[in-house]
Amino acid sequence: MNFNFKPAINNTGNELLSAFRASDSGKRIGWKLRLLLIGWSLCLITGFGVAVQITPDSRGFGTHQKLGFAPCVIRNQLSIPCPSCGMTTSFSHFVRGQISQSAQANSSGLVLAIVCLVMIPWSWISVYHKRLWLISNPESCLLWLMCGLVTITLIEWFFRLTF
Repeated sequence: MNFNFKPAINNTGNELLSAFRASDSGKRIGWKLRLLLIGWSLCLITGFGVAVQITPDSRGFGTHQKLGFAPCVIRNQLSIPCPSCGMTTSFSHFVRGQISQSAQANSSGLVLAIVCLVMIPWSWISVYHKRLWLISNPESCLLWLMCGLVTITLIEWFFRLTF
């Protein structure tokens, strides 16, 4: 006889909304990972703070030089843009609400900025609930996220080199 009875959850028919309502959704995390998430979110906030402080370069790339970094080696040596050319400029436009300029500077930078912006509250919600909020398989989620960002970056780079 099976005494491991779980009561049925009242489902309203919308699984997405029920995932947001579920208090036990996501993989449990310990104190070390919670500290890591707090640190990560603070790094993201700092990155956005730096992006606010620098003015986007009018060329659509090269904003990173205002932070003391060298010019892009690939652009200087090969006269072609690298996959990340315009990424800092894109972030700088994004924090100013200039979404079209952000996409024009580097569309993968815009997507990355949006992902980073979403990760800040997600990290704090996860820390509060002691679970990776809405994420039951973090390795798979991270793999999909990274593959998606790399794919967008490579597709954009292909179009920049072709057209």
